Amino acid sequence: MTLRVRMSAHDAHYGGGLVDGARILGLFGDVATELLIRNDGDEGLFAGYESVEFKAPVHAGDFIEASGEIVRIGATSREMTFEARKIVAARPDLGPTAADVLDEPIVVVRARGTCVVPKENQRRVAPR
Repeated sequence: MTLRVRMSAHDAHYGGGLVDGARILGLFGDVATELLIRNDGDEGLFAGYESVEFKAPVHAGDFIEASGEIVRIGATSREMTFEARKIVAARPDLGPTAADVLDEPIVVVRARGTCVVPKENQRRVAPR
C-alpha cells in the first residue's frame, strides 16, 4: 500500500521549511489504517513502534511516498514495516516554486510497528 503526499508550508515546523518527523509517522498511521481495513475490515489501533529511523530531511514542497506492508499476523496483532521516500525535492535555492523529480527516490524514514485488531472486530475481508 502506497500513499503519495506533497509536504506543504503548513507541514514545515522548523527553520528552512524543515518538516517535523512526526508528520511522516502520521502518514505511516494512514498507511497502517488502510492495510488493516484491507486485511481485517477494521481500522484497528496502533500499539506502538519498535523502531523508527530518520534517514534524510524532508522540506515543504517535497513529495513523499509512504508505503507499508503487514509482515506478521498474530491472533490480534499485525506487525508492519514502513518506508517513506522523497520522490520530488523542492528547490527553493532556484526559486520559490522550483522542484526536481528525483532520478532515484531518497529514503527519508523507515519504521517497524505493531497494530492490534480485536478479535470481535476482525471481519477478514482479505485472504491471508
